[in-house]
Amino acid sequence: MFNEIPLTKPDTPLLDSIDTPAQLRQLKLEQLEPLAEELRAFLLYAVGRTGGHFGAGLGVVELTIALHYVFDTPTDRLVWDVGHQTYPHKILTGRRERMYSMRQAGGLAAFPSRAESDYDTFGVGHSSTSISAALGMVIAARKQNKQHKTVAVIGDGAMTAGMAFEALNHAGDLEDDLLVILNDNNMSISHNVGGLSSHFARMWASKPYNFIRAGSKKMFSALPPPAWKAALRAEEYMKGMVSPATIFEELGFNYIGLVDGHDVRGLVDILNNIKSLKGPRLLHIVTRKGKGYRPAEEDPYGMHALNKIVSEAQKESKKAQAAKNDIPTYSAIFGDWLCEMAATDERLMAITPAMGEGSGMRGFQQQYPERFFDVAIAEQHAVTFAAGMACEGLKPVVAIYSTFLQRAYDQLIHDVALQNLDVLFAIDRAGLVGEDGPTHAGSFDLTYLRCIPNLLIMAPSDENEARDMLYTAYHYPGPAAVRYPRGKAKARPLQREMQALALGKAVLRRQGSRVAILVFGSLLKAVASVAERLDATVVDMRFIKPLDQEMVLAQAQSHELLVTLEENAVAGGAGSAVNECLLAAGSQTAVLNLGLPDRFLEHGRSDEMLAGCGLDSEGILKAINERLQE
Repeated sequence: MFNEIPLTKPDTPLLDSIDTPAQLRQLKLEQLEPLAEELRAFLLYAVGRTGGHFGAGLGVVELTIALHYVFDTPTDRLVWDVGHQTYPHKILTGRRERMYSMRQAGGLAAFPSRAESDYDTFGVGHSSTSISAALGMVIAARKQNKQHKTVAVIGDGAMTAGMAFEALNHAGDLEDDLLVILNDNNMSISHNVGGLSSHFARMWASKPYNFIRAGSKKMFSALPPPAWKAALRAEEYMKGMVSPATIFEELGFNYIGLVDGHDVRGLVDILNNIKSLKGPRLLHIVTRKGKGYRPAEEDPYGMHALNKIVSEAQKESKKAQAAKNDIPTYSAIFGDWLCEMAATDERLMAITPAMGEGSGMRGFQQQYPERFFDVAIAEQHAVTFAAGMACEGLKPVVAIYSTFLQRAYDQLIHDVALQNLDVLFAIDRAGLVGEDGPTHAGSFDLTYLRCIPNLLIMAPSDENEARDMLYTAYHYPGPAAVRYPRGKAKARPLQREMQALALGKAVLRRQGSRVAILVFGSLLKAVASVAERLDATVVDMRFIKPLDQEMVLAQAQSHELLVTLEENAVAGGAGSAVNECLLAAGSQTAVLNLGLPDRFLEHGRSDEMLAGCGLDSEGILKAINERLQE
């Protein structure tokens, strides 16, 4: 058990001898337990150097070893769900020494990536995709007469999403050879693992039991339908007495569980038995998130991820800098606003799909627990749940990351906007998110939101605008969205008094000549030096929808070039709204649209990524000068 992150590389002779799972499979069974200890120690050390997710990975060390020991990966397909779990998998599949580059530009991705390794059979960023993807692979293997095995590992809350149950329902109906491993790491489904349930799990995975089970099915299938159904029910009830098997059996799976997910030798034994079985099977294991690191075991949510470990001197320097420059994050600003509004309006209800901590809602949860709803990883449900509240006169606020709102797009259109319901979407992580990479980047929300009727869309340039926009959106009698970036705000003195903004009205920040820069959101600060060097006009557009067409046309009449700037995909974004406005008015003024390029941007530091896209001050200045010279 570790109480602290190792500051020096631990001694890991067994782990150092393994560069591929094939080498792992050469070990003796009794060597797997010490290997698990070495792997856990190395994981803590490596993540301590780079920062990143580690709680979920610590919980699946034994499972990862057992899977690669029993199955012939990568020929056998191993499909992970929730990429947070896959750091041990990366370490065992030839990427041990590259772990020190995790989440850095040009280094390892924070999640499984098909481009990174043949062992990463399916790219993962969002959750609850593994069973669907694995089932697709099973059908492809059947079509191509291939005999490899396919295993889906789902956990860390991913089973709460409807997509997982849609896939289970389909897989049970097809009756193809698929193994699903449910990694239950916070006891959301299971009871404590006891001797009786473990005994029955081993029995249900054994070859004799499954031989008798298959033979009995053939024999009883000749009985009249009522008797046949009674026999099936008897087996389900027997399993249900010692495990939560019934729901999975009803979906057509042979359920095996509960199993201790930290008993590596027991896992190898059960997986070897299950490997030879046919049809859809579900192995239910119980693990502890953060296993082996006491702070993570005691606080699995707070220790979901780890910041880079620094020296004492660096800590003191950071503390001094923080005290000197104590700037809140946009998430914290939202959380404070939420509590302020809740104190004045009892109708306010806060909803989040498992992102309460990241969205700055802990304070609200503590103050107003009866008005806080974490619906788990169920974005579609979160949005329609809010719509139902709005129908009855409540004021729901849905706090959600931009990338996760994509998963509830149909509900956003049909259940909220079409009915013009009073729901506020506080969209966090809009734009680039740095080390988490393209799966978590909020690159597309302005594009996919702008085309929806009835929707008010705003983007603040600083913390005071964020508060005013949230206040405006809250009092707007219909669906509204405020999108703001990850990380620190702009260090503006906070004005406690909030005011409702005039809908669809931009603000002229600087008057210049020849060039007018129309800024949508947080990149306003980057434009300041550019405007001074070019003597350019700067407009804080604030509203994407409704667009301030009067301001746009006025700037088009008095300037040679309009430049639109947004931390969103150029395709279909705020700049496109300006283009449409000018085209409809017959304006001939030249336009330069600056934003995120038409490609997925890999992970790195956010400032480096913006510079790479030409969205820092120097890049913006260069792009404008090049356009003026044409």
